[in-house]
Amino acid sequence: MNKLLKGCFLAALALSLGAGLPADSLAAKKILIRISHTGAADNEFSLGYEKFKELVEQKSGRQITVQVFPNAMLGSDRVLMEGAQKGSLEMAVSSTPNMANFSPLYQVFDLPYITSPEHQEKLYKAIDSGELGRFFSGVAHGIGLEPIMYAEYGYRNFVTIKKPVSSVGDLAGLKIRTTDSPVEVEVAKALGMNPTPVAWGETYTALQQGTVDGEGNTFPHLYGAKHHEVLKYAITSVHNYGMQVMMANKKWWDKLDPRAQQVIREAAAEALAYQRTTLYPENEARAREGFLKAGIRIVDLTPEQIEEFRVATRPVWDKFVSQFPPELVEMVLETQK
Repeated sequence: MNKLLKGCFLAALALSLGAGLPADSLAAKKILIRISHTGAADNEFSLGYEKFKELVEQKSGRQITVQVFPNAMLGSDRVLMEGAQKGSLEMAVSSTPNMANFSPLYQVFDLPYITSPEHQEKLYKAIDSGELGRFFSGVAHGIGLEPIMYAEYGYRNFVTIKKPVSSVGDLAGLKIRTTDSPVEVEVAKALGMNPTPVAWGETYTALQQGTVDGEGNTFPHLYGAKHHEVLKYAITSVHNYGMQVMMANKKWWDKLDPRAQQVIREAAAEALAYQRTTLYPENEARAREGFLKAGIRIVDLTPEQIEEFRVATRPVWDKFVSQFPPELVEMVLETQK
């Protein structure tokens, strides 16, 4: 497409996004989307949101502009998502464990080993366009939110600052940082640890000062937040899975012209594919290399050792599984077959 035709196309698209709308509608003027999250500016989901920004602005001919506030600049996951609920932010991001502050149903992903890395593609399909995604759209609508993107966060591994770990027994007695998720707290207890909920933005200091002895998180997220500067040991426990959920204020979303919604949806889908297939694998490899260069000893657990963790955390299933609708648990388990 030559420059003249491209310019005409973008101008027409920009006009179409604002045409035929009530004067008092948000979409009657140029649209500003403010997104805030807690990740470091260069980690895989942060870069995914930057890609989303680029695509939205490109596809709308800059009729829609996006401002991204990373690195907990505006607060914790909970504070940000409350902002989206109230409408002080158009969009906010929270990890699925921290979404437990808004609906306990998001804790289904915290159940230890309910998902596994080898079945990711089936899980993606279910949450993006299947029954699982439709279920959680209903949950989000009930709390005043609209799901936009389920970015890959990855599988959490346990890391410590002073005690080598290579088995379940090595974790006993450690003060471990957790999120507010009751399931995550119970997982820590089942493994003999002392759970200590700490906001993400305060975790580095908590490790540095010895308030906690370790944490469970993905290597890229830890590396992006420079936790490798204080960590010493790691094991690939892959004990639970998380996503970074980008939500919009539901009332704001519903007022948008459908053509603006379509541009946002298309941009989100493209950014999400890029984030999952390119950014996350690259950052996983970079984080692991960074850990090793920092002198962190990584123990890669065998399937037999993973089974030890699975057995040890099974009581958490027994305690919580009845609190979820049976159909929800079954939908998640179906992705693992």
